Amino acid sequence: MSSFASRLLRWHKQHGRFDLPWQKDRSLYRVWVSEIMLQQTQVATVIPYFERFLQRYTDIAELAAAPLDEVLLHWAGLGYYSRARNLHKAALLIVQNHQGEFPQQYDAVLALPGIGPSTAGAILAQALGQRHAILDGNVKRVLARYKAIDGWPGKPAVEKQLWHFAEICTPASDVVNYTQAIMDLGATVCKRSSALCECCPLQPDCLAYQNHRVAELPGRKPKKVLPVRQKRFLIIRNQHGELLMEKRPPTGIWGGLWSLPELNMDQSVEQAMQQYGCLRADKTSDLTVFRHTFSHFHLDITPCEVQISAVADEIADKGKYQWYADISQLALAAPVSSILQTEID
Repeated sequence: MSSFASRLLRWHKQHGRFDLPWQKDRSLYRVWVSEIMLQQTQVATVIPYFERFLQRYTDIAELAAAPLDEVLLHWAGLGYYSRARNLHKAALLIVQNHQGEFPQQYDAVLALPGIGPSTAGAILAQALGQRHAILDGNVKRVLARYKAIDGWPGKPAVEKQLWHFAEICTPASDVVNYTQAIMDLGATVCKRSSALCECCPLQPDCLAYQNHRVAELPGRKPKKVLPVRQKRFLIIRNQHGELLMEKRPPTGIWGGLWSLPELNMDQSVEQAMQQYGCLRADKTSDLTVFRHTFSHFHLDITPCEVQISAVADEIADKGKYQWYADISQLALAAPVSSILQTEID
C-alpha cells in the first residue's frame, strides 16, 4: 500500500465519518441511492432525504413499482430532478434485465442511467469492497492539490491526469475505508476555501502546500455571463377555489414536475386563457419579480394573479393542465412552492 493511502487510512480511522445512514447497511441498493443523491449535493442536505426515501422505497422492486410522479414528490426540494428520473428508470431496468438485483459488474453498473465512472466505482467499492478508483469533486480537489495539477478539472486533459493519479493511489485492499477516507478528507479538511492544511495527513509532500498554491488549485471553471430569461407564472383559481397546474414535459427543466402555467412576458394573458379552458380573465395583477438561477441561465419570474369570471367545463389539454384543490401531493418546481407559500402567508 502506498504511503498516500496508508496515511489517509490512519487519519480516517481517527477523524473519518462513520455514522452516515448509508454506512449502517452497505447494501448495493442503499449505497446506490446515497451516491446518486450525493451528486452535486452536500451530505448534511442529503441525510434527511435519504432516510425518508428509504422508508418509502425499501428496495429496488418498490422503487420500480412506484409511479414516477410519486418518486419525484419524495425527491422534491433536493434539486437536479434528472437524478430522480434516472434512479426510477434504472430501477425499472434492473427489474427487467437483472431480476431485480443490483448488478455487481462495473460495466453493467456503468450502463445504468445516471451513473458515470466515478459513481459506478464508488457504489461497488463502498458496497462490495471492489477495487475501483473514484473521482468526485472532493477527490479531484485533493489530488489536484497534492500533485499540483493545473487547470480546471472539467477539462478532459486535466480530468485524464486526475484519473491517472486516482488509479495509482487506490490501494488493492481496504478499498471501502480508502474511498470514504479520500472523500471525507476533501469534505472536511481539503476544503474548497479555508483548507485546514495543518490537520491534513498529506501535508508533508503536498505540492500545492509546499509551493503556497492551495488557494489557486484546483483551477476555477472559466466564468461566463449567464443569460437572463423572463417568464410570467399564472396563479389561476376557478370558482371552486381550485388551482390550475401545468405538468412539465418529462425531460428538460423541472422534467416531470408540476408548475404554474407560464407565459413569455410579451404574451397576452387574456389570449392564453383559451387554451386552459378559462372563458375570460377579468383582472390580472403582477406580483414582485424574483430570480431563480440555474447552472446555465437566470430565470426572472413574475407571478401573476388572474381573476376569472367563468370556467369552461373541459380543459383543452387534460394531459398537461389540471385543476387541483389540494397540491400537497404534487411534486412542485421549487419556485412554484415559493410562490404559493408566499400567497398563503
